[in-house]
Amino acid sequence: MPVSRADAAGGTGSAADFLPPRLSYPALRKAAAGCRGCHLWRVGTQTVFGEGARKATLMLVGEQPGDKEDLAGHPFVGPSGALLDSALERAGIDRASTYVTNAVKHFKWVPDGTGKRRIHKSPNASEIRACHPWLDAELDAVRPRVVVALGATAARALFGPAVRVLAQRGRVLPTELAAAGFVTVHPSAVLRTPSGEHAAAERAFVNDLKKVARYLGKS
Repeated sequence: MPVSRADAAGGTGSAADFLPPRLSYPALRKAAAGCRGCHLWRVGTQTVFGEGARKATLMLVGEQPGDKEDLAGHPFVGPSGALLDSALERAGIDRASTYVTNAVKHFKWVPDGTGKRRIHKSPNASEIRACHPWLDAELDAVRPRVVVALGATAARALFGPAVRVLAQRGRVLPTELAAAGFVTVHPSAVLRTPSGEHAAAERAFVNDLKKVARYLGKS
């Protein structure tokens, strides 16, 4: 493992200690694989870094990798990813022009009591802060025109604690991170919706992404 900034200079206790000297996407991805910026590297199987178009017009940011993403090493490849792909297609957004990532790059989980399943556990504020340098570096490397937060954790990480997803979903948010920001629900929240409400929740999610598509078409 290469010597990190933590080893060389005392460190910050965050991912900043592991950022490479050159913040290109390949260098970031390689360095992130060895990140020990918080204790979650001991919990997850591997770092799950962002993926997609290197100069994407749209960046989508979720909370953290799920069980399938943790095992595969790729973001949004599980049920949430399948729903996101479908919703993007229905909204008229080319997935090939997007970059997808998470606010936290390791899967945080607890056992279900039987030892057969890993149950998602939301990252806390200190874990989100510790991982934030990777997200900042991704934004700087990709430079998207629009950044979309999927769910409350991503919304707080990107836009601060005052943002409320349900109150502000689908609206253009001013941000220094890109030309515009948006928030919507995480696709996993749609999947958890009771069966009688699922269709409406999915339509609302697609409609939020259609507003993003309209903004991209005008800007």
